[in-house]
Amino acid sequence: MHEKLLHRTAGRLADRHRRRHRARPPETAGTTGPGELVLDPVKVRDFSAGTLGAQDEAALALEVAELLPHGWDLPYKLKQALQELIAHLGGEDELMKWLDTHPGRPRLTARIYALLGLLDQYGGTPEVVEALRRSRERDPYPAGLRELLVPQTDAETLSDLGYRIEALLTDGKVERAAALALTTADWLRRSLTGAEAEEAGLDDLLTYAREDLDQAAKEAKATGGGGP
Repeated sequence: MHEKLLHRTAGRLADRHRRRHRARPPETAGTTGPGELVLDPVKVRDFSAGTLGAQDEAALALEVAELLPHGWDLPYKLKQALQELIAHLGGEDELMKWLDTHPGRPRLTARIYALLGLLDQYGGTPEVVEALRRSRERDPYPAGLRELLVPQTDAETLSDLGYRIEALLTDGKVERAAALALTTADWLRRSLTGAEAEEAGLDDLLTYAREDLDQAAKEAKATGGGGP
């Protein structure tokens, strides 16, 4: 994952989970509920002690990737274990960096969250909202988003798409989440002119996020690590 993307996610996981707790997005009734998730305390302990083997560390990364989208409604013990792991790693930046070292679902999840961080941070800025409105005047319902966009374009448009992406992750539909994330990133890139993207501070960031996500999605699909 490109270094410039890491701090866009930091501090936003808890905020995103709080907002999801207040307003659960549509279509989140999935196949994997919090009761089916695990975070092996032995692996967490050994990882913190520096004694966890590579194979078990990869298994731990997968557990964390499966757990992360449920952060807003996890049972207390799982939430506490996840927070302890984040604290051990040194924060959300380091958590994402660690997940990114493990190919398949962990890396893909980390890169999806990097894009969600951009949508949260920039989706409500006036330049971006106005660019999206103009884009929708030309093409009201872009391909891949026709069933997801409401008629009104406002400061919540990109965050709403972000919630839908995370809802797919919550349901374990990682490939579909990645596909929607790529579609959203492409629509945003098409909507912003070069000058607008630069003014909003998104020019390089969107390129990095799009390239990172595409690479991880292809890698996960080739190895069967992206889920359904």
